Amino acid sequence: MNKRPKIYDCTIIELPRIADRRGNITPVYNNLHLPFAIERVFYLYDIPAGESRGAHAHKECHQFLIAASGSFEVACDDGVNKRTFSLNRPYYGLHIPPMIWAHEMNFSSGAICLVLTSMKYDPDDYIRDYEEFLERINLFI
Repeated sequence: MNKRPKIYDCTIIELPRIADRRGNITPVYNNLHLPFAIERVFYLYDIPAGESRGAHAHKECHQFLIAASGSFEVACDDGVNKRTFSLNRPYYGLHIPPMIWAHEMNFSSGAICLVLTSMKYDPDDYIRDYEEFLERINLFI
């Protein structure tokens, strides 16, 4: 990345819905519905009341979060500005670009957070210390 990421780079994307009386379906295609190719898919579930997840940034990885079931909030931080997004529909998702600090919180009972990412798991891509995140962000100034 050659520009400082901003909170406004985090965007809610509406996915297509194919309605059917027997139940709806939402397809997701690489580089069509998302601004990146999907390399990994995982989901969070059975999150105890009051717990949060995330609380990190990625150096290069893009993420797309969907409330596949239930609801939760995502607090995003670019080192200057903060914004909280509410996810509660399975056809809306939040794109989080690299170098945005994010954590998921306020999960409803039975919530499932589906995560699509642009990279395979790489522990070296994570920034888990907020002070380190701020130091790295300041390199963009």
